[in-house]
Amino acid sequence: MHPFLLTNQVALITGASKGIGFSIAEYFAAAGAKVVISSRDQPTLDLLAAELQKKGYDVIGIACHVGKMDALEVLVQKTIDHYGQIDILVNNAATNPVFGPIHDTTLDAFDKIMNVNLKAPFQLMRLCLPYLKLSENPSVINISSVGGISPEAGLGIYSVSKAALISMTKAFAKEWGEFNIRVNAICPGLIKTKFSEALWSNEQILKHTLKALPIKRIGTPEEIAAAALYLASPGALYTTGSVITADGGLTI
Repeated sequence: MHPFLLTNQVALITGASKGIGFSIAEYFAAAGAKVVISSRDQPTLDLLAAELQKKGYDVIGIACHVGKMDALEVLVQKTIDHYGQIDILVNNAATNPVFGPIHDTTLDAFDKIMNVNLKAPFQLMRLCLPYLKLSENPSVINISSVGGISPEAGLGIYSVSKAALISMTKAFAKEWGEFNIRVNAICPGLIKTKFSEALWSNEQILKHTLKALPIKRIGTPEEIAAAALYLASPGALYTTGSVITADGGLTI
């Protein structure tokens, strides 16, 4: 067995219509996985799935608003209806509707952040458990953030949600070891995606960030996808509860 192949495994990836999520989907598909990409817009997913199918990959798109708990049940059921199994779950979808002092965050914004960034991964993991138990190589990967390790300025509650996601990853890893289900987290630093554009497109913020980085550049979605591929693969069979930082050395 090649240590980094995902042949005949089914991966469900949220927030997969762009950026890190889409790169993970492409890397997993190239490694032999059957992939469900999910985001809120079905027409966009259909176009992206068709793009990957032209490369010979087995990919479908299923729309889902992860902040709605009933929609998560539909997402899992549609995945099972199409592929009959779930071996890998990647909780990548995230939101951050505010930027500024933490005390200016409204309760509505707080709830939205927590629903998408924490409650949705929690519920998806619970919904996928019966199918993960049946897999020979079950794996859950939660995409957190370096903000979950050290709170980032202007991203207070987002950072809190990502810190909680790290803690939840470890809690699930400890309890799900008996089912042979591995649960790990990746903490990206500043990655060039649409989601983080407000940061890397700001010359002052970018200059300040690069000054603090041992590797003097921002990261790419593909570099996070490579870390996810390792965690999903048989090469990581003894890795669970880990928190991998892919941040150019920011947290050193």
